[in-house]
Amino acid sequence: MKIRLLTENLASDMVWLAEWGFSAWIEYGNSRILFDTGFSDVYLRNARYADIDLNSVDVIALSHFHRDHTRGLLFHGFKDKKKLILHPRVMTAVLDTDDETVLSDYAAIQDRLANAFATHVEFCEGGFFLGEIPRTTDFEKGAFFDDPMIDDTALAFRTSQGAVVVSGCSHAGICNICEYAKQITAQPLHAVIGGFHLLHNEEPPVEQTIAYFKREKPEMLMPMHCSDFDIQARFQQEFGGPRPGAGSLIEIAD
Repeated sequence: MKIRLLTENLASDMVWLAEWGFSAWIEYGNSRILFDTGFSDVYLRNARYADIDLNSVDVIALSHFHRDHTRGLLFHGFKDKKKLILHPRVMTAVLDTDDETVLSDYAAIQDRLANAFATHVEFCEGGFFLGEIPRTTDFEKGAFFDDPMIDDTALAFRTSQGAVVVSGCSHAGICNICEYAKQITAQPLHAVIGGFHLLHNEEPPVEQTIAYFKREKPEMLMPMHCSDFDIQARFQQEFGGPRPGAGSLIEIAD
């Protein structure tokens, strides 16, 4: 399994572009998955530099409606229809605008992409779009201020070493996501990669989240994107491991 970060807040080195957002190219078995698209064409430009043919994608999955994860679709260059997996709220939310240009651009996307609205679905053997995440922890808000974020979700993959979770922003709560991923994959956690949404202005449950992962003991823990830098540093202090950025390649044995 290979995960190439195409969009992230930081670049892994000077040859890659970065922006506030998230996008990952995932190769899992024989499947190629584009998870989120960032805010602009950065994911396209980084994909070209990484010699990735985005038109070869099998599945496009979106984690939630926020534009730092979806707006990049406006710049897509797909030559034929692709399978798009998302919560039904996502397209209606991004279309909640008076901007005629955005409306026409997204209408073109809907015409070019074969939409597959889904909750929990196994989109390839061992690969899961988790859909709506049950709120099971007693310490995570599972919301974005007053928005319950029912559309917020993640991907989970079965591997020989355990479940691999790739999250976009984790508004649902990264621990809630991981608990559901364990249930759906029927595996313990091996790796958790992506946005953990631990931002100081939302009073995040940092200590409880660290305690959760100390109990779960994943081999690979990589918070990024929507986690404040000092909180990311705290996770590195507690768990070790690199801090990847745009352009980073993460490899995991299937």
